[in-house]
Amino acid sequence: MSREPEAPPPAASSVPVLGPVHGPEHGEGPLLKGAAIVPGLAVGVIYRKDEDLQRGAAQRVPLDGVERELNRFHSALRESRTQLGDLKAHLVGKVSSDHVRILDTHLAYLKDTVFQSDVENLILNEQMSLEAAIAKVVSDFDRIFRLVENQMLRERAVDLRDVGIRVLRNLEQTEEGTPRPVPHPRDYVLVARELSIVDMFNLDNDQVLGIATETGGVTSHAAILARSMGIPTITGVEGLLNRASDGERVLLDASEGVLHLAPSEALLAQYQDPLARAAQAGTVIGEWAGDELRTADGASVRLSASCGNLPEVSSALALGVEAVGLYRTELMHFVGSEPPSMDSLIAHYRAVIEEARGGPVTFRLLHADSGLGLGYLHEHREANPALGLAGVRALLAREDVLRAQLAACLRVAGDGGKIRIAVPFVTDRAELRRVSDLLTEESVRLRRSGALFASQIELGAVIEVPIAALAARELAAAGDFLMVSFDALSQFVMAADRHGHELDHYFEVAHPAMLRLLRQVVRACARESRPLSVFGVGAVSPFHLPLLVGLGLREFCVAPGGLSDVSERLRALDADSARDLARRAMEAAGQAEVLALLRP
Repeated sequence: MSREPEAPPPAASSVPVLGPVHGPEHGEGPLLKGAAIVPGLAVGVIYRKDEDLQRGAAQRVPLDGVERELNRFHSALRESRTQLGDLKAHLVGKVSSDHVRILDTHLAYLKDTVFQSDVENLILNEQMSLEAAIAKVVSDFDRIFRLVENQMLRERAVDLRDVGIRVLRNLEQTEEGTPRPVPHPRDYVLVARELSIVDMFNLDNDQVLGIATETGGVTSHAAILARSMGIPTITGVEGLLNRASDGERVLLDASEGVLHLAPSEALLAQYQDPLARAAQAGTVIGEWAGDELRTADGASVRLSASCGNLPEVSSALALGVEAVGLYRTELMHFVGSEPPSMDSLIAHYRAVIEEARGGPVTFRLLHADSGLGLGYLHEHREANPALGLAGVRALLAREDVLRAQLAACLRVAGDGGKIRIAVPFVTDRAELRRVSDLLTEESVRLRRSGALFASQIELGAVIEVPIAALAARELAAAGDFLMVSFDALSQFVMAADRHGHELDHYFEVAHPAMLRLLRQVVRACARESRPLSVFGVGAVSPFHLPLLVGLGLREFCVAPGGLSDVSERLRALDADSARDLARRAMEAAGQAEVLALLRP
């Protein structure tokens, strides 16, 4: 809260998120769900890479062909080492030096005498073809490493598999040594069985637009590089290779963890880059962007950015937005198998503040349920992760993770950063007060250590479950601000999965009861004089935006890609007319009647 501790408190007791567009304008193809590794958006065509090692079926070569196979092997090793050296040079200055050194592991395997001798022995003693020998050696190592309960060895198995695939790729040569034509487009979304560094770049070392895989751990070296380079990535997409086709157009919304196959033009238009649209229209970004807007009849409305990584913050600020109204902090928590240290959190949060050019930033604390596979936060996957230990529930069960985030925010705010902290998945004010107590305890600890920190920092609640909306007055009194997660609240109010095609109609337009619940939140914040904002794709849809303005919502957190459209819609709105529309919608008998009001 906005207070400075006067005395040490008692000792403590024992993660575009922007979602897909809902409604009849979903893509014609299916929507596949996975786990978000790197948030972001990518639109392109699919390039599939599947079972490269399986190509090396056991086959023999004649005795006089053994020497040729050995020569091919060493030539492919040399070419692979050259490629990795070029790739390292390509990445210097683009990703952290620690992450560039990941490629040293691959270089070491290419020089590894055990790997080389095993392949050579299969060629010499069993007259195996080179492709078959590489496949067998890599598969044998993979089987052994994966039987061991050791994450490091398992990651080494993945690295060796990557190296084997790279060598096999370099064997795809004609007899004259001329590379075959590249079988994929220059810009593509990679679809693969497992996350692999070798597939993250094309032959010119340009990174792919996005990545979707069926398997692949969030702690793998490939995942770390994908995060470092900001490549939108999702994993754990069941049935991906059976449903995705080479050359098929695809929209990857990695912020939400979804893949739209064969998206419609209407859906693509929802995600179109505002910078490109502005350039086509000949407009200047600064003419419409900014921290404050006005409706057609002069009502003041604020736009802030909703971001989940540094590139998104940079994009939003380039568009003229002066505040990051929501920064999702999950990214740092997927980098390793252990929680990020306070020092690494401080470094990342400082980078966010610097990218925001000193503008205010609201950091939402880690919001991760057991379905995301963070072993240090959840021991196992719950039967219904969305209704289990998620958000503040999980953080209060693992206070060391929560304390690190709170202390990092205090330290960065002490450097002059304008910071607020949003607490996700709050159900009552006791949870908010407990987080406030821990924030105070961390302030006391930092003071005793002599560290520079902020004596005051605002703390607020995210309203995403109905019980929190019903308790909005108490939460507003206990906190400094409230935020509404429109998409999450809609899902829980309607008791419907917003990712299921068969339930799309539940989210096309808000139910009258949902609107009345939102009005209750607006009035609670007004009575307690607390700021209120709303985020989520549904909140700024053409149907919902006038309704929410009519209910009295005046601050919208929007992803960079939607800022232009939302700004234009707000400028065209008449707030008085919106109030009348919202009143009639709340009195409607159901969603169909609300839709009729919006489509006279």
